[in-house]
Amino acid sequence: MPLLEIHSLGENQAWALWHIRETEEELSALAGEICPSEIVNGYKRLEWLTGRLSIKSLLENLGLQYHGIRKDEYGKPFLHLLPHQISLSHSYPYVAAQIDRINPIGIDLEQPKEKLKKIATRVFSKNEVFDAGDNIVKLCIYWCAKESLYKIYGKRNLLFTEHLLVEPFSLSHFGSLTGKIQLPENEIIVPLQYLVMKDFVVVYTNPRVA
Repeated sequence: MPLLEIHSLGENQAWALWHIRETEEELSALAGEICPSEIVNGYKRLEWLTGRLSIKSLLENLGLQYHGIRKDEYGKPFLHLLPHQISLSHSYPYVAAQIDRINPIGIDLEQPKEKLKKIATRVFSKNEVFDAGDNIVKLCIYWCAKESLYKIYGKRNLLFTEHLLVEPFSLSHFGSLTGKIQLPENEIIVPLQYLVMKDFVVVYTNPRVA
C-alpha cells in the first residue's frame, strides 16, 4: 500500500504522507470503516478513508490501537478513547496526517496553484505578500502554514491576514517557519516545518522546537 513514509518527531509524535492508489473498497477494508453516505464525491470519499487509515497507521507505529475519529463543536477532529492530538489534510491524491500525545498540532498539504496569486492580498499580510512575490511555491507554503495555525487554534472567528501570521523565510526544499496566532488577549508562537515535494507542499507543527 502506498503509505509514502512515517516521519518520527520523537517518542510520541509523528506525521505521515499517503499517496492514494487504492480503491474505496480496499481502503475501507484496511481502515475498518465505511465512508459516510453523505459524502458523495468519489475523491472526497477516498480522502476520508485514507485520512482514517493514515491516523491508524501512525497509532500502530506508536503501539496503540485505533478506535475511530470524532469531531468537536468546531469541527476539529479528535481520537476516540485516546488523549492524542491529531490533524489531517488532503489534496487528492495525497493525504497528510500528524499525531502528538500532548501538544495541539496542525498539518496542511496543498498543491501549488496559480489561484493563490489572485487571492494573496485577501489572505496574506502585506509583509507576507511582499516576501512571497510571484513565487507560487512560497505562496503555497504561506497558505499551508496559515491553515496549520488555524487547525492548532481549533476555533472560528480568525482572520488569516490579522490573526494568523508567518515570519518571512528563505525558500528551500525543507526548512523552518515561525508562525504566530495573534489573539486579542495573547500571542502564541508556533514552530513549523515545511517540505517541498514535486507535486505538493506540506507544512506541519514541529514539537521538538516547542
